[in-house]
Amino acid sequence: MNILHMKYAVEIADTKSISKAAENLYMGQPNLSRAIKELEENLGITIFKRTTKGITVTPEGEEFLQYAKRIISQVEEVEEIYKNGKKRKQRFSACVSRASYISEAFAQFAKNLSPDEPAEIFYKETNSMRTIKNVVNEDCNLGIIRYQSAFEKYFSSMFSEKKLNHETITEFSYRLLMSKEHPLAEKENIEIKDLSDFIEISHADPYVPSLPLMDVRKAELSDNADKHIYIFERGSQFVLLEKVPTAFMWVSPVPQELLDKFNLVQKACKENTKIYKDVLIYRKGYKLSPLDDSFITEVCEAKRKIM
Repeated sequence: MNILHMKYAVEIADTKSISKAAENLYMGQPNLSRAIKELEENLGITIFKRTTKGITVTPEGEEFLQYAKRIISQVEEVEEIYKNGKKRKQRFSACVSRASYISEAFAQFAKNLSPDEPAEIFYKETNSMRTIKNVVNEDCNLGIIRYQSAFEKYFSSMFSEKKLNHETITEFSYRLLMSKEHPLAEKENIEIKDLSDFIEISHADPYVPSLPLMDVRKAELSDNADKHIYIFERGSQFVLLEKVPTAFMWVSPVPQELLDKFNLVQKACKENTKIYKDVLIYRKGYKLSPLDDSFITEVCEAKRKIM
């Protein structure tokens, strides 16, 4: 196995075609097929499944390609540093829960990046289980996950099993977020029953280990309303809440700047007693970089201001 064979496999996976990959690599298709066959034989796995409809990647192939991409990236970085005399890039990667205060912290973190230092920054918002998977697989170095405190034992067990360090950032109860034009916007004490006639916006992909999805939905997706809009992308929630004055959403505390920008208000609801935790995770043995420390500092500062 050599670095060229890895590059060949990655190119085939990207193009989903041996002929197209051979064209991009400026080599003959038979030679490329022969190289991939040799790679598979050396590894003792099947990377690609050939069908009449084209090329698909096997589960073993997916795992191999993750390693191959990281190795290729590291080799290219070394070559760039030593052959071309360029400065080593600072790298930062994080998967986080969908929270306005975290995105506010990330914006401040990005603002403070040195203009004189090359850097590659990866930032993704997703649910807790995908974040854990990405950290464990080294697709990112930091994660911030969110879960209801009722599920503490499931996540504590997972942290131990997956060999993850974990530190609680904050605990809070969700607040109601709605347009200033919402019929309940001026109501001082909102009760759960008051929400039944309105549209609830929810993130569509909550997931808790060891629980059936039906039970998770009962725990995480409320039945206060019979009209729901499920979304994956956090930014859309603000536009929906601004444009649909009969909609509402349960959220972690939101910065005043965003409330003003989208003409929104956030309201407490005394009947909502569920407690949530935002938790920082990273692999045991991983040494936090200066960029990691900077981001964590900004998250804690944003939390202090908003919470």
